[in-house]
Amino acid sequence: MMNFRDLGLTAPILRALTQEGYTDPTPIQRQAIPPALAGRDVLGCAQTGTGKTCAFAAPILQRLNQAVPNPRVIRALVLTPTRELAIQIQDSFVAYGRNLPLRSAVIFGGVGQQPQVDAIRRGLDILVATPGRLLDLHGQGLLDLSRIEIFVLDEADRMLDMGFIHDVKRVLKLLPEKKQTLFFSATMPPEVMGLVNGLLHDYVRVAVDPVSSPVEAIRQTLYYVDKANKTKLLAHLLEERGITSALVFSRTKHGANRIAQDLQKRGISAAAIHGNKSQTARVQALSDFKAGRVRVLAATDIAARGIDISELPFVFNYNLPDVAETYVHRIGRTGRAGHEGEAISFCQFDEKDELKAIEKLLGRAIPVVEGHPFPMENFDPPQKDKHGRPVNAEDAEARAAAKERRRERDAQNKTRAQERKLAAAPPPPEEADAPKKKKRRRRKSGGGAQGEAPARPVMVSADKEPPALRDKPANRGVRQGRLEDTLPDDPSMPITDFYKPNPLDSDVIMDATARLLAPRRPAPRPQVQRAPDPPKGREQKKSTPPKPRRQGKKQGAPVQPEKEPVLPPSLAGRKKRRRDDRPRPVDAPLRSDRQKDSTQHKSLMRPYYLHDDD
Repeated sequence: MMNFRDLGLTAPILRALTQEGYTDPTPIQRQAIPPALAGRDVLGCAQTGTGKTCAFAAPILQRLNQAVPNPRVIRALVLTPTRELAIQIQDSFVAYGRNLPLRSAVIFGGVGQQPQVDAIRRGLDILVATPGRLLDLHGQGLLDLSRIEIFVLDEADRMLDMGFIHDVKRVLKLLPEKKQTLFFSATMPPEVMGLVNGLLHDYVRVAVDPVSSPVEAIRQTLYYVDKANKTKLLAHLLEERGITSALVFSRTKHGANRIAQDLQKRGISAAAIHGNKSQTARVQALSDFKAGRVRVLAATDIAARGIDISELPFVFNYNLPDVAETYVHRIGRTGRAGHEGEAISFCQFDEKDELKAIEKLLGRAIPVVEGHPFPMENFDPPQKDKHGRPVNAEDAEARAAAKERRRERDAQNKTRAQERKLAAAPPPPEEADAPKKKKRRRRKSGGGAQGEAPARPVMVSADKEPPALRDKPANRGVRQGRLEDTLPDDPSMPITDFYKPNPLDSDVIMDATARLLAPRRPAPRPQVQRAPDPPKGREQKKSTPPKPRRQGKKQGAPVQPEKEPVLPPSLAGRKKRRRDDRPRPVDAPLRSDRQKDSTQHKSLMRPYYLHDDD
């Protein structure tokens, strides 16, 4: 019997495998480790739970430990489809390499990238990654993949199912052409084989059991049950058989949540794990399930690959999958590492086509359990859409639930928007003006608080003032400033008209005095036309008024003088003159052009409401 020492592994790795409880290598390990240690490409075909991780992790650790560069660079890259599988592979590298000075790290999406970036900057030898986060960090210039020596593509068929095949091709363009490639997949569809032919060179093919065949240690049973009674049957089996740990697979994310909620209502601890859950929630739910704090873990097919739960006794197929190969991956979560396990599947009437495809892949029929308390009673054919295609009841329920959540979310967003709009809008005019009017009246009556700044006086005519205020004696200000002390408090004092200047105001007195003292202008003298000066050059000739135009073509026609332009009524009667062309008496002394009379200046002596025509 071959052991790990016969495979050519070194002592530090053998000690770590012994500490992990490994005694004899599995078939995939016996066939894959020797060529991988020799540096050859390997194509491994094996279902999950057969020890694939150790088959490529141990050779990578041993080869990279031969020479550790300084500074460290990423020399081995492992690409996986899911976050859970990436975390599990990273844990295996840590466990198998605990006696080696190599460093490894894992990166995946759904969490903050800064801790992952810090681990990369400290220096790594091995990097485990999902495609999305790997391409993201490389696009930011935080990753250098030019020194990769060993590349591992795990669960290649799952990459294809999840739509990662294009991301995988982008990653391959970033890697050096000369490298060792280890390729593992449970199934080999044509698309995966096309990727193998372009990626592997002179490879060794390792196949364990027929492709997609389940582990023989797994016991499989089938229950025919209606959709409405599946949760009841699940709770009945959990309690009747005393199942303490079970993984339940659902077709949809909504279904996984509903299964966990219904079991919790029945007093059975359960949690859900699917793609809509945050990475923190998924890790927490999986940790609670492994630790036994949660009895049932409801999951979608995202958890069908890569979740390694030691000694998991039961797996339930709450809904049969569309793809027959997915059934194999689901039940492969139990019966791992040589342990026994049981896979229980529920089948409703409209899932019989999926059941036929699964039994065709297995090559045999799944045993049916009769006599359970919830037998199938609904034999109606499945509904079809407008194109004649059958409609799955689980999918229709998930779509309806999604629409309802979207309507609730839109209603909440609309309500929040209305609340924000009402909070930002000003108060109505009646509510906004009422306190202001009250405040003004209080200030007019002198009832303001101590230290409060007085409001500017409002010009209110005596005839428009309310009787309540007209009867009250009040100290009022006038047009400019606060002159409350200038008016007596005698009630017989007439109410001041604030639209007219106060006759007792000093500005009014000064304006009146200036008006009285301002000299009157004499009547204008008749202007005498002067003879035109002789022309002086071209400029003077230009200023000569044009000759009157002759009217008519006959000789002796009278010459009509040019008519003066007609001014609009608003400008009629005005003269266009400059300020310095003011007429003056004949005997008035001459003054320079810049000297001006004091009345010509715009000063306090000429108020703004006095005009020359007054």
